Amino acid sequence: MKIEFAPLSLPLQRRLQTASVVQWVFSFLGLAQCCVALFIGLLFTRFWLLSALYAAWWLTDREAPSRGGRRSQLLRNSIVWRYMRDYFPVTLVKTAELDPRQNYLMGFHPHGVLAVGAFLNFCTEASGFSTLFPGITPHLMMLSLWFRVPFLRDYLMAGGLVSSNKESASHVLQRPGGGNLLTIIVGGAQEALDARPGSCTLLLKNRKGFVRVAIEHGTPLVPTFSFGENDLFEQVNNPKGSWLRRLQHRLQQVMGVSLPLFHARGIFQYSFGLVPYRRPIYTVVGKPIPVQKKYKPSEEEVDRVHQKYLEELCKLFEEHKAKYNVPEDSHLEFI
Repeated sequence: MKIEFAPLSLPLQRRLQTASVVQWVFSFLGLAQCCVALFIGLLFTRFWLLSALYAAWWLTDREAPSRGGRRSQLLRNSIVWRYMRDYFPVTLVKTAELDPRQNYLMGFHPHGVLAVGAFLNFCTEASGFSTLFPGITPHLMMLSLWFRVPFLRDYLMAGGLVSSNKESASHVLQRPGGGNLLTIIVGGAQEALDARPGSCTLLLKNRKGFVRVAIEHGTPLVPTFSFGENDLFEQVNNPKGSWLRRLQHRLQQVMGVSLPLFHARGIFQYSFGLVPYRRPIYTVVGKPIPVQKKYKPSEEEVDRVHQKYLEELCKLFEEHKAKYNVPEDSHLEFI
């Protein structure tokens, strides 16, 4: 295989953009292990008291990820995220107003391999979320597993991430006064196994829990599609029924996370590695779908709202795909 190296004369801005993405990929793939190692390692040094005190703090603060988290504007506004935004680049597109007196539940599609668009748009201010949607506070749900990792949990909450359970969702959506947006990557980790360039397959056909939550709280649903999300990485071929796909599903059932075998480019060369391609992402936020509140909705009521959501998501995709270089014959497929 011929290796294409990056030019030595690249501008400093591009070097910084690449560095920002590399640190984020490392955070996604290796920060949890480093945090666990640090926590345990300190116990065997003269600094053992740091881990002991943190453990006591952790115990008293264990419910925080399910109660709205604890965000840091300093972290959300870091220049690192602006460099990362410009690497792809990432653009947040507004198609309708969100009333700051109302809470909203957003469905984000697709997951992609590493959910780049969801992170940059809703866990940082790099794409100008607060400017586009004044008075709205974004929250992004993440697997509860990651909030059990010492130190990492605080880093995640600082960006606005909250635990992905019903208690957490209810806490955000029941906040008085409105102005809260809860984002759920509906396809989840399993959808990441189908993330590859050109894919329009969404794991959504039988995913109705988020619709039920919206009905129970009378919260409008906001369909959102992130064009380009699946184009950032190649993935080892894993068709349904293959031994690799069966192994990935089994690991997901055991660990709670999927393990897509992805690859793209490297730091100093463009031929292989785990750094995503420089390809644009356009995250288009659709108009809110009104939802009538009902404490215990029937299956028929959930199905009706779910079908309406699918129709609005398809409409959003069809109306904008031509702008973002999606072939005319490409359409969303729900599985």
